[in-house]
Amino acid sequence: MIEGLSAVTLATHDMQRAVTFYKTLGFEVVHGGETSPFTSFRAGAGFLNITAEAPEKHWSWWGRAIFYVRDVDRMYERAIAAGYRPATAPRDAEWGERFFHLDDPDGHELSFARPLQL
Repeated sequence: MIEGLSAVTLATHDMQRAVTFYKTLGFEVVHGGETSPFTSFRAGAGFLNITAEAPEKHWSWWGRAIFYVRDVDRMYERAIAAGYRPATAPRDAEWGERFFHLDDPDGHELSFARPLQL
């Protein structure tokens, strides 16, 4: 039986840019950093990992990582204030979450969400 998810690992061609992006959104670096080939950020009880890949390595849409946050609207405002352009504005979904989507600088789709109190 599956007990949980330890981490999601995404690729980047520019570790410095990726680390700056995630730190700006409030992720805490627990290993690596801007000059490292591998960086881990705390994501609740799990981790978001970023691995550096060679420029000739290409990827296409792979899915979406969904992060629960305390305040979806505040996270959205933080992203806007940093100059990022979320793909959607926060909204309440029929499946019982408030969320918005934001692509990271390498095109990985992120969702920041919070369960609705029904």
